[in-house]
Amino acid sequence: MEWSFQSAEQLASALRARAVSSVELTDEAIGHIERDDKAINAICVRDFDRAREAAHRADQARARGADSALLGIPVTVKESYNIAGLPTTWGMPQFADYSPPEDAVQVSRLAAAGAVMLGKTNVPLGLQDVQSFNEIYGTTNNPWDHARTPGGSSGGSAAALASGFGALSIGSDIGGSLRTPAHFCGIYAHKPTLGLAATRGMVAPPATALPVDLDLAVVGPMARTARDLTLLLDVMAGPDPLTNGVAYDLALPPSRHERLADFRVLVLDEHPLIPTGSAVRAGVNRVADALVEGGAQVRRHSSLLPDLAEAAAVYMQLLFAGAGARFPADAYEQLRTRVAQLSADDRSLVAVRQRALVFSHRDWLEANNSRELHRAGWRLLFAEFDAVVCPITPTPAFAHDHDPDLLGRRLDIDGVDHPYLDQLVWAGVATMPGLPATAIPAGRSPEGLPVGVQLIGPQFEDRTPLRLAELLEQKIGGFQAPR
Repeated sequence: MEWSFQSAEQLASALRARAVSSVELTDEAIGHIERDDKAINAICVRDFDRAREAAHRADQARARGADSALLGIPVTVKESYNIAGLPTTWGMPQFADYSPPEDAVQVSRLAAAGAVMLGKTNVPLGLQDVQSFNEIYGTTNNPWDHARTPGGSSGGSAAALASGFGALSIGSDIGGSLRTPAHFCGIYAHKPTLGLAATRGMVAPPATALPVDLDLAVVGPMARTARDLTLLLDVMAGPDPLTNGVAYDLALPPSRHERLADFRVLVLDEHPLIPTGSAVRAGVNRVADALVEGGAQVRRHSSLLPDLAEAAAVYMQLLFAGAGARFPADAYEQLRTRVAQLSADDRSLVAVRQRALVFSHRDWLEANNSRELHRAGWRLLFAEFDAVVCPITPTPAFAHDHDPDLLGRRLDIDGVDHPYLDQLVWAGVATMPGLPATAIPAGRSPEGLPVGVQLIGPQFEDRTPLRLAELLEQKIGGFQAPR
């Protein structure tokens, strides 16, 4: 039997039944990578020797009667996570030889749960693109169409899962970096509530891995089934043991509902600042139809929904203010000069991003206050609804575009060009207020490319969109291996 495309849940059952050993699973996964990854380039750092040793230890532990959530299951890890003994570069050539002294907290949690880590998956330069390519490791291709991107910045992880390279992966998300690759590659991913999963050790080199509370950014699970997302989130979730973990224990509430018929869902397919491509709109409508057929209460409009245009502006302000704060002093001053030349009447997202790059602390505080007002609005909305269904990006996977000028790139949406970074507005719907969002497959485009949608849930009620994802998987189907 071939195990490469089995879910982690299925592999765990087979391991417990002694139908297969971890060494056998690991050897098969390694063989699959060695045979098929030449065309995909998802696994940028291989760690096969240590993986085989870990698999052998897992089999010995199971023989002694041990069991744990991921014992003996092959997984991959996004390159941006620190793993002692392996390079952590974030795709930056100047750090090609950097190796961190200790594991990221999430890598430690994978190891404690018994996972067998096969290696690291590719990322874009500095994790700052909707694609996954860099000068060190090259370009990762979409398994469905090698001329297209698998997304970014967790594109290597999504491509690996779609190709059967391990059952699970861990990624990160600030601009849709978990959800967009899932959407482009036809897999599942979950962006947890901001602060739910500790991020220490998911840090750009050569910075010290400190237990800081990141703004907007989260770490989260990727898988080929909705149930596997929950399995991995349960391993990842919880505060950093160096800080909040000293006093706080994790107690996630259960899903609001168990049956599809009990869910109240708001479905969105239009954004005021960017059109939704026809293929993505069809995916949203397919999910909406499944919800209706399953007896869920579905609405297309609500006066409780926070203003999406304002939300996009606040998201861009917070996102780009954080990026600009790390610019060298001379580059920062050049930007200040350029921004001073912008017309006061220019309220485009392009102008919003440029102004945010040179925000003062006073400016940031004003944007942060706007965020809190939006969070209050979302709390009101989730008193009436249990989840919101909406796009992740306006299009399926697009062709590789290695133009170094991200601000100058264009995105084709049904034949019309739009600013490349404007596609982030849908990711920002959940990211700006820190809400959980689960990416699920929702069909195929006319060209046969995967299309996904996101299910946004109430703050710290991550099990609600995850359960809805599981119910929709049963209703409309889930992952399919690329043909």
